[in-house]
Parts: sequence; C-alpha cells; structure tokens
Amino acid sequence: MADSSNLKSDAIMEQMKQHFATDAGKKLTEKIGLVYQFHIAPKKLGFDEVVYTVDLKKGEVTKGLYEGGKPDASFSFKDEDFVKIALGKMNPQIAFMRGAMKIKGSLSAAQKFTPDIFPKPSKL
Repeated sequence: MADSSNLKSDAIMEQMKQHFATDAGKKLTEKIGLVYQFHIAPKKLGFDEVVYTVDLKKGEVTKGLYEGGKPDASFSFKDEDFVKIALGKMNPQIAFMRGAMKIKGSLSAAQKFTPDIFPKPSKL
C-alpha cells in the first residue's frame, strides 16, 4: 500500500465517514444499498493505489479491501480525477469515457455512482 498521506481524496473519505452519520447520509444508504470499492492512485492508475471501501448498505467507509465478498462495483482513479468527480467538477460517465476512471463489476451498480453520494464540501 502506498503512503496515502499526500492524497487529497483522504479528506473526502473522512468527510464521507461523518456524512453517513447524518440523516442525509442514512437516506443515501437506504436509497443505494450497494458496496463500492475505490482504488485511488497518486499519479498513475495501477501504481501505489490506496483502496477504500464505501459500504452503502451499512453506511461505512473503511480503508482496505472489502471483506464481505465482492463489492458491487470497483472504480480506479488517479487522486486528482477522484477529487474532481467527488466535488462535482467532472461527470463520472465522461471520466469513464476519457479513461480517467476504470470500472470492474456490475455496470448497473456502477451507474448508481454519482457525485450525490459525496457530502457537499464545506472546504477542502
């Protein structure tokens, strides 16, 4: 695993942990009910990736691989692209078409991945 202390996405994942404890976060878990795994690379996809599991069944964010079987969908991003998607500055579908995001697993589950799952940033 990479030293993730320099990833901007770490701050977003911390905000998500807090977001799931709110009423809005709980509604999100009821609405989506899927498990996503994010592979976030500092500079190049596939190298020094940090893995996060976002469990939208339980409303949890954990660092590391999903331990409950296979996630519904896995995404790979560079850190800067993940941040753009999380902040709503890049559309996930466009990111996928441009090759900025790679997907494994269920495409129907992947289509439910939208910037709406991220808390609105107060300041990053």
